[in-house]
Amino acid sequence: MESTETYHILNLGAGVQSTALYLMFVNGEFDEQIDYAVFADTHEEPESVYKHLEWLRSLGGPPILIDSAGRLGDDLIHGKNSTGQRFASIPAFTSATPGKTGGMLRRQCTAEYKINVVEKIIRRQVVGLEYRQRMPKGVKVVQYFGLSYDEPRRVAKVKARFVGHPWAEGRFPLFDLEMSRDDCLAYLKQQAIPHEVPRSACVFCPYRSNAEWRHLRDTDPAGLGQGRRGGRGAAEARNGGESEPGAGDLPAPVVPAAGQGGPRRQGRDRRGRRGRVRGDVRGVIRSPLRRGS
Repeated sequence: MESTETYHILNLGAGVQSTALYLMFVNGEFDEQIDYAVFADTHEEPESVYKHLEWLRSLGGPPILIDSAGRLGDDLIHGKNSTGQRFASIPAFTSATPGKTGGMLRRQCTAEYKINVVEKIIRRQVVGLEYRQRMPKGVKVVQYFGLSYDEPRRVAKVKARFVGHPWAEGRFPLFDLEMSRDDCLAYLKQQAIPHEVPRSACVFCPYRSNAEWRHLRDTDPAGLGQGRRGGRGAAEARNGGESEPGAGDLPAPVVPAAGQGGPRRQGRDRRGRRGRVRGDVRGVIRSPLRRGS
């Protein structure tokens, strides 16, 4: 029988769920161990995420591999995507009237700046394939996802991406253990973490609560400034270099001074079952390790 070389890889977003899962591997709470964790860097996470990522790397656990498709915000400002073609899109607001939601741009950032980058790391750095080289026989890649029990739809979508790929397998330890995001937070409180584990999301990602926008404003003003520039850049790219007033602006809750309240956030809150806010958004758009990447 032909032997199989198996690689165990954690998709690390450096947010609540994937941090809990990484620490569970570090603490030896599973029979199997991961070989690597992989982090796709948009260069647009809040400063707290990068500090947290460095802390994770300092633990001496499974190596964390990092790669990037470029700085997403700069690409938005210059009106191009990760391959240098015109127009990179984030789900920025397109309202021309401040305070009213006129719609959102399409979301292609996850595929180009997260999923594709993770695939590239695994194919090139882990397996050692060349560009467009097929996955050889006798190789299996097991990917672990930090999706919790309150995210059943996302789990189902990710599982579907592995159908027809006998050399690839997706596993969901948190979901299998019926651990919700709240359970992950409780687990993290038991660890010797010298800081609050941040939520992983780009500084201009609109999928934030009012409290999260205010926290970004109060703790990372440079990140908030980059978020404003990125959002407006996306709107200008959409409109051929011009932006109407309010287009691409961040939601209103970032405007009030510290300590003051703000109006309700435009757009939908990203919530799971029982109203829990989702963390750690990782891509589920295309098949894992698509051929030729």
